[in-house]
Formats: sequence, structure tokens, C-alpha cells
Amino acid sequence: MNDRTSSIYVFYCANSYDQAETMCIIHGRGSELKFIALPCSGKLDILYLTKAFETDADGVAVMMCQEGECHYLEGNLRAKKRIEAVEELLKETGLGAGRVAFIQLGEGGVAAAIREVNDFCSKIAASRLAAVSGGAR
Repeated sequence: MNDRTSSIYVFYCANSYDQAETMCIIHGRGSELKFIALPCSGKLDILYLTKAFETDADGVAVMMCQEGECHYLEGNLRAKKRIEAVEELLKETGLGAGRVAFIQLGEGGVAAAIREVNDFCSKIAASRLAAVSGGAR
């Protein structure tokens, strides 16, 4: 049985989240988190997302500003389209849907966004555990 914890890449917009806030995401939920700061979520490229999965990521979360609040006007809208494209690519290749999440800074502030990332990490860890348990039979 594979004891490896799930690996999750967390891309975040440096204009909306500072590094100290982002690092508050709770560790130890069966996930190893790798943080990558972006000057704007619009700088997120499909290549970055696919490379994360190529390097054995179980999931990718992208933390961005609220729609309509981007410092660069449409960066978060471009990022959302790229995330949807990669999600579709994962589905088509049989690698599974639900492995990419976009989390927008909203009314609940950074604390709510961090809860969403933690929920996503729990979901990824549970699906990885189910896949490992199912494969062991």
C-alpha cells in the first residue's frame, strides 16, 4: 500500500493574498502543499497546471481575487478559463475530474478562502485514499 500523502499545488495571486496569510493553510490533513505566488492569477498558464500534474500532483488549487476586483482588470477571468480547460483535459484523458479548484477571495475574506483550500485538500486526500484502497483489493 502506498503511504505517500497527497501532493497539492497552491497557486495564489500575490495582489490578493500575502504569503503569511497563505501559509496559514492548515497542514497535516494528509496533504503536502506547495505554494507558488503569481503576480496576478492571469499569469497562470495551462503549462503550469499540466506541469504540476506531470510532477505527480494529486490536485491544484488556484487562489484568486474576486471577480471584478482584479488589479489587472481581467486576470482572474483568464485564469478561470485556463483552469476549466485543464479540468476538461483531465476528464478527457481519464485522469479524473475535480482535481483542480479555483478559490476566489469573497465576502468571507482570506479565512473563508483558506477554509475552501482545506476542504479541497480533504477531498483530494479522501479520493486518493479511496483510489489506493480500491487498488489494493
